[in-house]
Amino acid sequence: MSAHVEKQLDPLFLARSYLRRRKFDACVEICTHMLEKNPYDQCAWYMKAKALTEQVYVDEVEADNDGIAEMLMDDNSIAQVARPGTSFKKPSTSGQGTSTSQGIRPMSQSGRPVSGFVRPGTQSGRPGTMEQAIKTPRTAHTARPVTSASGRFVRLGTASMLSEPDGPFINPSQLNLAKYADRPGLNKVLFDYLFYHENDIKNSLELAALATQSSKYEDWWWKQQLGKCYYRLGLYRDAEKQFQSALKQQPTIDNYLFLAKVFVKLDQPLAALDLFEKGMEVFPGEVSLIIGSARVHEGLGDLDNSVKFYKKVFQYDASCVEAIACIGTHNFYSDMPEIALRSFRRLLQMGVSNTELYNNIGLCCFYAQQYDMSLTCFERAISLF
Repeated sequence: MSAHVEKQLDPLFLARSYLRRRKFDACVEICTHMLEKNPYDQCAWYMKAKALTEQVYVDEVEADNDGIAEMLMDDNSIAQVARPGTSFKKPSTSGQGTSTSQGIRPMSQSGRPVSGFVRPGTQSGRPGTMEQAIKTPRTAHTARPVTSASGRFVRLGTASMLSEPDGPFINPSQLNLAKYADRPGLNKVLFDYLFYHENDIKNSLELAALATQSSKYEDWWWKQQLGKCYYRLGLYRDAEKQFQSALKQQPTIDNYLFLAKVFVKLDQPLAALDLFEKGMEVFPGEVSLIIGSARVHEGLGDLDNSVKFYKKVFQYDASCVEAIACIGTHNFYSDMPEIALRSFRRLLQMGVSNTELYNNIGLCCFYAQQYDMSLTCFERAISLF
């Protein structure tokens, strides 16, 4: 769209077009000019809040990286000495249900088998003692050990204040949350702005509670948001109640995933597996539920069932990177490098190109006695490092 045509368009329509095409900076700029002329323009306020939220939006289902403080001082456990195969802290060690021995496949510090796909929460090992936690390197932002507060949950409001010459777009301390809770057209976008952009969980929780009361406890969306706030605050039992209430009122994929996330956090993998089974009955063929079940089996050390679910993913999504990578890793550690090589080459054909992938291809070629290709892949991996 040329600049001449854009000048002839209505600013509100143009801002809506930019928002739809994910050109958030341009949308924010137009909405800011509109609010300077009329500070009470609700359409411009709505779109600007929506654009600022989308700039920093992260899916809460996937983003869950525990820090040292959360791991070491976690008191949300059912039993201190759990039976093998019923807890992530004590996965199955008998070898039953696993075709790969622990002597062949590397294990993480927490005793889980190394996955073929890096996910949040799998990049760092669980410290076993306080001494290990103290010796762990600090971050560049603080001298404290790594926690969720020093990682992803750094307050985003400071960055937004730098981009706003007159301060933040919305000042949560001056908001009348009870008034906004009765406005269905504005309360949801305000909640998303406070939750994702400002990371203000306290006001987000208050707004969600007021909106739930205003809807006479009939809106499942607000119950889900209450559960997300409780989860972020570490109140997992309260979050479980809200997600179960939302799931009972409206079965959705997100509700199943959030509730399973709470069960995993509470170290109840069997409850999470049962929930995934119920979810797959309601939503047959939903890839996220199948992958969630495969991850839990993998965390418990039940690699055969994990691979079975990853293979089931291919029936509905043949281009799932996580399933291809995990099956390739399983085949490699099962002494089948030629078959694993096919999986990693498939990822290469799909456009994935990084150091880890070329290193895996090089290892597969090496153990398949294709030494010329192995050297080439290792050189390429070093060049991308």
